[in-house]
Amino acid sequence: MWKKLFGRTPVRVWVIKQIDRDLLHLCGEGRLDTGRKADAVLAELSEGRYQGPVQMGDGGLILNARLFAALIPHDGLHLGADGQAHWRGHNWRVARVPQRCWAYEGRLVPQMTSQGRLHLTSTEDLSGIRRRADSDRAAPGTVHFRAANELEDEAAFSERQQRRRARPAPHREWREDDHGGR
Repeated sequence: MWKKLFGRTPVRVWVIKQIDRDLLHLCGEGRLDTGRKADAVLAELSEGRYQGPVQMGDGGLILNARLFAALIPHDGLHLGADGQAHWRGHNWRVARVPQRCWAYEGRLVPQMTSQGRLHLTSTEDLSGIRRRADSDRAAPGTVHFRAANELEDEAAFSERQQRRRARPAPHREWREDDHGGR
């Protein structure tokens, strides 16, 4: 009651992680409990310059506003049951962002869920990591695995030992500074 009397009620917002051409990656609802008047916070939101804590959901998780593309006052975005959102005079498709991606700072990609074409979920874009992993692959070779206590084949052991003996030992002359200058 006191908060309402003094204008310090938390501001309810929709938290948008990423904005694509026709798709909003929506984290869900959040609250801005800044201790300042709601009108001042709403003015900052409308100008896109709000900086500060965002309390996510009802669990008490607090994240920094810089992690998100947009914070929209609760009455500024309207969600439809058909997987669409209406914001700024435009209809957007919506992809839900799971909690594990809320603090992710890379690009997100939408994926269809098992619930149908209209239900999308955002996931981390790992295509760059996959490309690097594919390019780093070594040339294919033959690898033989055996039990840790299995002995090596006698012929292979003999051949390896002969190769080792055939290599010339590195030759190095003795110098006085090798033994501490003695």
